[in-house]
Amino acid sequence: MTTVIPTTSHWGAYGVRVVNDEIVEVVPHPADPDPSPLLGGVASAARHRTRVLRPAIRRGWLENGPGPTDCRGRDEFVEVTWDEAVGAVGTELNRVRAGHGNESIFGGSYGWASAGIFHQAQSQLQRLLNLIGGYTRSINSYSNGTSVVLLPHVVGSAEEVMRQPTSWPTIVEHTDLVVAFGGIPAKNVFVTPGGMTEHRTRDYLDRAAARGVEFALVSPLHNDLPSHIPATWYAIVPGTDVALMLALAHTLLVENLADREFLDRYTSGADVFESYVLGAADGVPKSAEWASTRCQIPADEIRQLARRMAALRTLVTVTWSLQRIPHGEQPVWAGLALAALLGQIGLPGGGFGHGYGSMGDVGSVGPSIGLPHFSKGGNKVRTFIPVARIADMLLSPGDAFAYDGGTYTYPDIRLVYWAGGNPFHHHQDLDRLRRALGMVDTVVVNEPYWTSMARHADIVLPTTIPMEREDLGAGRRDTHLIAMHRATTAPGEALDDHEIFRRIAEQMGVGDAFTEGRTTREWLEHLYENWRQKIGNVVPPFDQFWAEGGIELPFAEEHCTMFERFRSDPEQFRLKTPSGRIELASDVIAGFGYDDCPGHPTWIEPDHSDEDSFPLHLVANQPSTRLHGQLDVGAVSLASKVQGREPILINPVDAVARGIADGDVVRIYNDRGACLAGAVHSTTVRPGVTQLATGAWYDPLQLLDGSTLCVHGNPNALTEDRPTSQLSQGCAGQQTRVQIERFVGPVPPIRAHDPPTLAQRNGNPR
Repeated sequence: MTTVIPTTSHWGAYGVRVVNDEIVEVVPHPADPDPSPLLGGVASAARHRTRVLRPAIRRGWLENGPGPTDCRGRDEFVEVTWDEAVGAVGTELNRVRAGHGNESIFGGSYGWASAGIFHQAQSQLQRLLNLIGGYTRSINSYSNGTSVVLLPHVVGSAEEVMRQPTSWPTIVEHTDLVVAFGGIPAKNVFVTPGGMTEHRTRDYLDRAAARGVEFALVSPLHNDLPSHIPATWYAIVPGTDVALMLALAHTLLVENLADREFLDRYTSGADVFESYVLGAADGVPKSAEWASTRCQIPADEIRQLARRMAALRTLVTVTWSLQRIPHGEQPVWAGLALAALLGQIGLPGGGFGHGYGSMGDVGSVGPSIGLPHFSKGGNKVRTFIPVARIADMLLSPGDAFAYDGGTYTYPDIRLVYWAGGNPFHHHQDLDRLRRALGMVDTVVVNEPYWTSMARHADIVLPTTIPMEREDLGAGRRDTHLIAMHRATTAPGEALDDHEIFRRIAEQMGVGDAFTEGRTTREWLEHLYENWRQKIGNVVPPFDQFWAEGGIELPFAEEHCTMFERFRSDPEQFRLKTPSGRIELASDVIAGFGYDDCPGHPTWIEPDHSDEDSFPLHLVANQPSTRLHGQLDVGAVSLASKVQGREPILINPVDAVARGIADGDVVRIYNDRGACLAGAVHSTTVRPGVTQLATGAWYDPLQLLDGSTLCVHGNPNALTEDRPTSQLSQGCAGQQTRVQIERFVGPVPPIRAHDPPTLAQRNGNPR
């Protein structure tokens, strides 16, 4: 057998066997007890026909020059030489800088890109842009962009809550009851930025269940917890978690089950929150009966759950998905307040958690040392946007927007440079995003595949994937650092991002500053040896590390969490909040005067105006068969399709009422857009709810009436492009309302998994 060549990915470390430059086997890392199912899509995606093989320029841009246009995503491309492509990018960057300033270059370039510390696409792009004067950037993330703004106000730190929570070993040993708002979805625990060598979350869940830990699953989706884990399923109406949390708090207060001593010593604003919950503030007690009409959980079950929570060592956990809805601050803040009333924050296995099941490294026991780091340099441009506000920025330059107590202005962007991401996965209301991208002069994209973002670009530069280059790989709390060896050659003329930006840097006169005189291998050795020296030479030299294919990282002992320290001595370990305590009401947030984010956890009644026209709740969650849009052309993702479309789960009650059989192609629609998907009858979704995962490559078909139909099943054709609130301006695209009908007539073909029309200079197709 051939040698196993080591590499890693966001879904874990693995190796490949290669024969005649083709992958013949994908081998999980020997230390991984629970390898990701996504490894089954690696080999088939590597040389898929949608790989970008040569630099290409959109014909309209090539012939007419830069400028706004509605042709992006519709025009054909002309393949050009690397010299011509690099020259076009450099010339356009210089034109925009000279005419409009560096602020008019958007290098937000959000996305997961590929694993690897050196060939991290956004870092390479932003290093180049910083060398030529800077760029407008994006901040925060679609995943948890609301929480990272809220949590510093109420507990002083987002990082320690989400990255250093109570560990899974502690939960297994000490917790009696896990109340999981949004569940603990097993599909998400295989992915982490940079990867995880050892996937252990499902084992910890099994061990907890074996010890007798009780699980309360609060979600409209029964599969938000592994099916073999015994749990009580509270099949809540989507978006009503806050109502349930407030009702649980109400029961604790009126039945004298709240921990008054904890509230007095460790929190601020408990009186304000209590007044609201009991109805003294607005005349509406947030009782179990009040909540039951909203979340459709029986009032008696709500009270019984509250009593159970007070009687046991209870962990209240909220997934990141719950903050990706309108007013997404509220479920996080209300979950924290509920845990505070129980008085168990800071106790082993009790209190509050945020993100278990949202990412593979939440709750893991991480290494004691940091990782090598590639510097992007400093950005002289101070202009930024919250990441999910890209369409607002492009459509409304000069408009003001609120963010975390400040007021800012959207810049006038003329050039968008995207490397290592695909906003047609992350963003909402994709017709609006297409219009927004049409407003700028030029869109440049580095991409291995003809994704939707590449198809909506003017200049497309083909890049390698990790197996076609060398790198260092590890996740944020990984157990290993992987020597990512090159396993196969790149197809066509694809180059790695560093080489692409080196060529652009040379053309723009900053080549020496960009490379610092190092080749890629020399950069890897430089990063590794600097890191090795910094941590005290406790790992082997680079040559040994590279020859062995990786090293196991020294581990920390079980860490003491921020809340454990705070509970032990709230004066010595004051939180970084104005009061030094957990703020159940925040004078700072109240002082901002935002009507969509009051100064304490609040139930904000949802808009029901479209309920009659669009009676079904759609949950647009993360997929189990790929990472976002990555590996959608891989075997695992393709095998999940129904008649080539993304599967949509629909309760049999709702399906029968609409004459939809299992396996039918259906049309899902609302007043923003429509898409096709393959119906799958399932009792794992509560009646009135459907579930359609994100990540199917956007495949728009222009209809005769001028509307657009995504024939492949991307739910972001339906989701609303609105912020969570003025506080965080986060993504609110997790849920929307829709109607579903059986699709009648010829089913349009899927085109997203074929390359676009590529032409030569004379217009002949290639």
